[in-house]
Amino acid sequence: MAREKPNMNVVFVGHVDAGKSTIVGRTMFDSGAVSEQEMKKLKEEAEKHGKVGFEFAYVMDHIKEERERGVTIDLAYKKIMTQKFQITIIDAPGHRDFVKNMITGASQADAAFLVIAGKSGVQPQTKEHLWLLRTAGIKNIAVAINKMDELDYSEEKFNKVKEDIAKELKGVGIDSEKTQFLAVSGLQGDNIVKKSDKMSWYKGPTIIEQFDNFPIPELQTNLPMRMPVQDAYEITGIGTVPVGKIVTGVMKIGQKVKVLPGRTGEGIEGEVKTIEAHHEQMQEAIAGDNVGINIRGVGKKDIARGDVICDATKPIPIVKEFIATITVINHPSVLAKGYTPVFHVHTGQVPCQFTELIAQINPGTGEVIKENPDFLKNNDAARVRIRPQGNLALETQKDNPAMSKFSIRDAGITVAAGMCTEITEKK
Repeated sequence: MAREKPNMNVVFVGHVDAGKSTIVGRTMFDSGAVSEQEMKKLKEEAEKHGKVGFEFAYVMDHIKEERERGVTIDLAYKKIMTQKFQITIIDAPGHRDFVKNMITGASQADAAFLVIAGKSGVQPQTKEHLWLLRTAGIKNIAVAINKMDELDYSEEKFNKVKEDIAKELKGVGIDSEKTQFLAVSGLQGDNIVKKSDKMSWYKGPTIIEQFDNFPIPELQTNLPMRMPVQDAYEITGIGTVPVGKIVTGVMKIGQKVKVLPGRTGEGIEGEVKTIEAHHEQMQEAIAGDNVGINIRGVGKKDIARGDVICDATKPIPIVKEFIATITVINHPSVLAKGYTPVFHVHTGQVPCQFTELIAQINPGTGEVIKENPDFLKNNDAARVRIRPQGNLALETQKDNPAMSKFSIRDAGITVAAGMCTEITEKK
């Protein structure tokens, strides 16, 4: 398979009614990725459910539903061809309960659109969405101010929302001067694929043009091969098919791999038998590719979401304890030694205990403010020692940044986020 254009994974993030799905559906339709026929079907379905105008949103929902039924491997990801890229769109649901999917979703993205509904403007979750994007290491963020039709396409109202968002961006260390703000209406199709004729004042790009304004993702093919498992399906005639994104390295047919931690924590070895992306068999896949694979010697009970498929000669460490830099985002009281929340690392979820608060640090500079603080509160940054209460595959920021990040969740909220800096391996 020739690689005509580099792949770029783009996540759409935003509050539940900001209109992400509508923008995505409209982009698919106007760019020809979804056919007239398919759209007509969705429109009828939307009308049948009394949701007129929801047909664009249904494009993604319809995909989600098929994905849950396991109909095909890669429907979660839709492709759009732009001048420069093959774009894979990842839809990150906006509800609070979905934040955890978003963490795994966002961790796969090279760039992001933060979608804000013009009328509602900045929402309480906007801050959290930005933090998550930052923690996921996504530097390329554009802001789509959607539903401009509800703001009468007014430049003044657009600028007001833009100012509010600029403040939030600054709060998480994103330069709003360098951030592109787009004035769009997903429902009406303004500035999605076609330039709007209702906002002559707007000189910026359309959504489809903005894809090409994002820098080409740096391919992390020189690092050891790592593929966190998103799901493992049973496919008739093939067997067990783990699906996920190759985060770093190159995977080849015949390659010896190890699945870690696996059920036992010892991992299990196998050999890559087939690699498939978008219904095409491939000889090799590289960092950035979303694939479904089959591994000789690895069955359904050997592999699950949260495992990492690695190069057998350079396996990912299973950690006994680690040191990390964290930022407390949203803790109901204070975070102290002994606290044992769930850590979300790549696609895995493992309870981990804080065994030592080493130092509170200045989040901007990393300088020590206080050695061994008694507790940490919201917006504090710190170096901490952590002990997983289960098997955790993790790497340091230095060895593999993509495999070093995590977020900490408790009772449905993202309490803190961070990255691993030092590891003590399990022997």
